[in-house]
Amino acid sequence: MTDGALLVIGDVVTDVVALHGSAVMAGTDTAADIVLRPGGSGANTAAWAASLGAEVHLLAKLGYDSSEWHATELIKTGVRPHFSVDSGHPTAVVIAMVDKSGERSMLTNRGAGGLISEADWNPSLLEGAERLHLSGYVLFAEPGLRLARRAMADAVAAGVAVSLDPASTGPLREFGVERFTRETARARLIIPNLDEALLLTGATTAERAAVLLSETYGTAVVKLGADGALAAMDGAVVATAAGVSAEVVDSTGAGDAFAAGYLAATLRGYGEQAALEAGCRAGAECVAQVGGRPRYGLDLNRLYPIHTD
Repeated sequence: MTDGALLVIGDVVTDVVALHGSAVMAGTDTAADIVLRPGGSGANTAAWAASLGAEVHLLAKLGYDSSEWHATELIKTGVRPHFSVDSGHPTAVVIAMVDKSGERSMLTNRGAGGLISEADWNPSLLEGAERLHLSGYVLFAEPGLRLARRAMADAVAAGVAVSLDPASTGPLREFGVERFTRETARARLIIPNLDEALLLTGATTAERAAVLLSETYGTAVVKLGADGALAAMDGAVVATAAGVSAEVVDSTGAGDAFAAGYLAATLRGYGEQAALEAGCRAGAECVAQVGGRPRYGLDLNRLYPIHTD
């Protein structure tokens, strides 16, 4: 790596996105436009940050079925992948059902992604890195939790800043809020959405949640969707940003894009206000398209070709 790089540890996922205009009815058919997209919270963040000009490296575990396709898609955005391939499991798959408001519900199979472990780690990955960013999904399986502990410890010892995205309220609640806070204590930046921030703190407002999280992590950036974002540092709100107007087609990956915009801006030395605004711009660009990654000129609803290994 060159100095100032971003190292992301996270998930790579094959997203099957179904956009349905009417409610999904049990026991019958519901018409939908269905598209295939590369996804995964960690991979999405890496791809958006690279597309915004950051040097980004991604550590992830892929499956036997689609590793070449996923690697190619990430390289297109400028991400430098560090992958291992599990010969016994497919790459993680998410079926995202997106309603006409752009809101999504997901069915998830973590596949090979749930098997990433310390065996995939090498401290040399931190050479030249300015920041290590973790997707919370990594922590929710025991091998990944051990990897996260090791990577964070090595990063702190090397003077590399650590940040994390809590990922999702369902697995976060199952993992345990106090346990999550304890396991991630080495991080000095947390970037939750509003629901995650409220769950982690028990607060009732975004401002209070951000303040409480900043007392634990140093800096907390709370994503508020269409309402923008706010940042707190060491117990006080220091910046807010309004949302950027966009026609919402699909909210998949919007939080990942925001995190990428914010992180890429801070790596360039931007202050909190400008970094929040950069995150909001990236999030708005993401929700205006299908899927959670930057586009490469494909039509909005065109299926990606996928070639299995």
